[in-house]
Amino acid sequence: MRFMETGFTGLFVIELDPHRDARGYFARTFCLETFNARGLHAHYPQCGTSFTAKSGTVRGMHFQKPPHGEVKLIRCIRGAIHDMVVDLRPGSATYLRHYGAELAEGDGRELYVPDGFAHGYQTLRDASEVHYMLSARYVPEAASGVRWDDPALSLSWPLPITVISDRDRNWPLLDAGS
Repeated sequence: MRFMETGFTGLFVIELDPHRDARGYFARTFCLETFNARGLHAHYPQCGTSFTAKSGTVRGMHFQKPPHGEVKLIRCIRGAIHDMVVDLRPGSATYLRHYGAELAEGDGRELYVPDGFAHGYQTLRDASEVHYMLSARYVPEAASGVRWDDPALSLSWPLPITVISDRDRNWPLLDAGS
């Protein structure tokens, strides 16, 4: 695995190192020893998957409020997504700045998102599926988000928005006191 810097403290794009032969390839997507050696979170008690039928769909921007914050390791296993994160860590040099990366089936890339970031994505292809490793269990009362179209963030989505949940559409704006 190769850890690519993003300009955001603790946020990495991880490129897998596949071992190929006539059958295809094998690649590690996580290694406890490698993550520990880099000082990264390495305990993931919950994993999940998200399937989205239609391209242009936006899911996000989600996070869990302290003390239930979570580190995420995200990989697109079918289709393609534009993955987006926003730094919500007060005092961070990149506070309220965003980072986006395309993740696609077979590209050998995943995103390591530290606690303190809102996360979301837009599907770039129909029938996209995303796999998550999560450092904390989901706590419904800690679930929160920021608006995908908040003017304070100036997020730029690559496709017109085709589908978004009512919940994601109605998160409060940051400049409205959230």
